[in-house]
Amino acid sequence: MIVQVQGVDAYCYTGGKPFNAAQPTAIFIHGAQNDHSVWCLQTRYFAHHGFNVLALDLPGHGRSKGRACTSVEAMAAWVLHVMDAVGVDKALMIGHSMGSLIALEASHMAPARVSQLAMLGTTYPMKVSDALLATSRDDEQAAIDMVNIFSHSSIAQNPACPTPGLHVMGGARRLMQRMSQINPEHLFYTDFSACNAYANGEVAAAAVPCPVLFIFGTKDMMTPARSTKTLTGAIAHGKVVMVDAGHSLMAEQPDAVLGALYGFALKTSL
Repeated sequence: MIVQVQGVDAYCYTGGKPFNAAQPTAIFIHGAQNDHSVWCLQTRYFAHHGFNVLALDLPGHGRSKGRACTSVEAMAAWVLHVMDAVGVDKALMIGHSMGSLIALEASHMAPARVSQLAMLGTTYPMKVSDALLATSRDDEQAAIDMVNIFSHSSIAQNPACPTPGLHVMGGARRLMQRMSQINPEHLFYTDFSACNAYANGEVAAAAVPCPVLFIFGTKDMMTPARSTKTLTGAIAHGKVVMVDAGHSLMAEQPDAVLGALYGFALKTSL
């Protein structure tokens, strides 16, 4: 589904179902150099089991037009504009990595509009190493290769890929390459810079009133569990779920992630 946000096309994947504003809505927000497709299993299940789904392509990513936003705050405001354009007053927000910061900031900007908050592969501050930041600016393909290696717990998932027919690492690498082809304006560097500069996370976390779920990968090298204490400490009522995966936990452990998300959505929406 394509909607107009401030005169520019914004793409929202609905999980193969027509949008129905009468149902509860789940908004899925991807991370850096990605698009809505990173949520392929989770979004289709939600859409076919009682939820309205909006899996967003952020500006400059995937099928959404316009230039990429340069700050987490601008991306959060854009998500709220999408809600306005679609006619959704309140939604469960689910974000991965950079997307988790966007969801967190959106809940700070408009707490009445976020019914539940799920943050996957998150941390705060979400600092990017100087070496990776420079590589994303000067050699995007090298940065893609670095992040792809760092984001997965192994070259091949054992005992086999959890999604038949899908090469997890190859698919992730190709998706990031496609984002570079769609938007050659240093997209990875723009996204990483936004994560690196975001400074409102602790304040936003301390103010979250709604139910919160954290999902962390036990083998995550990008946002390791030891770095998450600021957020989990600030949101003492948040539930923590650990899955046996790296940073790309939705692809490496799709069923475990789906089970945690859907159980949280059902329990906290009652």
